[in-house]
Amino acid sequence: MKTYHFLVKGRVQGVGYRITTQLNAQRLGVKGVVRNLSNGDVEVFAQGEDIIIQNFKKYLKIGSIMSKVTSIEESILDTEKFEEFKSKY
Repeated sequence: MKTYHFLVKGRVQGVGYRITTQLNAQRLGVKGVVRNLSNGDVEVFAQGEDIIIQNFKKYLKIGSIMSKVTSIEESILDTEKFEEFKSKY
């Protein structure tokens, strides 16, 4: 299964970005994980049908009310299958 890897940059930590991402993923049926990185970025691994992932990516760009996404780097990986979407701390 394809796994989309997103590296989200901007004001995305301490502003509710992870929980917003998790809620949007669960609503859309996306499986994967979101986590903060030590450099201030947020990393997202997402699995789902291509059209669902494209919709999910729109939500990644929007973020939470207090976040400001400046860029998103995207790649496709071949990893294990995720059973759910969760936030890691």
